Amino acid sequence: MPRYTPEQLAKRNASVWTDIQIILAPVQFIFFVAGVTVTTLYVNGFFQNSFYWVSIAILFKTLFFALLFTTGMFFEKEIFDQWVYSKEFLWEDIGSTVAAFFHLFYFYLAFFDYPREVLVWDAYIAYFTYVINAMQYLIRIILEKRNERRMRMEGHL
Repeated sequence: MPRYTPEQLAKRNASVWTDIQIILAPVQFIFFVAGVTVTTLYVNGFFQNSFYWVSIAILFKTLFFALLFTTGMFFEKEIFDQWVYSKEFLWEDIGSTVAAFFHLFYFYLAFFDYPREVLVWDAYIAYFTYVINAMQYLIRIILEKRNERRMRMEGHL
């Protein structure tokens, strides 16, 4: 089912927020790969002896996640006239909320001095929820590109 009307598609393609999302998403993915790598190296006792880098990695991943979520809100407001949870982006926004919860929960657990093993599990859960949410976005992008191509061929754009 198409997400965009022809008018919304034109707005999306002209929006600065689309360009910002296109730039930030791969950067966030790099922080994800770095975070998973650092966490896994820590868990397996390779390369690092300091838990500090696990926390730094998830901190930067969380900051970029928040930045991407915030710019996504501006995008959603511009295109669908709703800041978050528009019907067109409902499941992506729910997925982002779940992922944001686990990213932020890490710092809650750290603040209350939970054991490192618990923090590592939460970091992995945060990274996993990010992957699920990112895959959801990628699938929707692929479907929308197909729909956009179809609309162009039918002369709607």
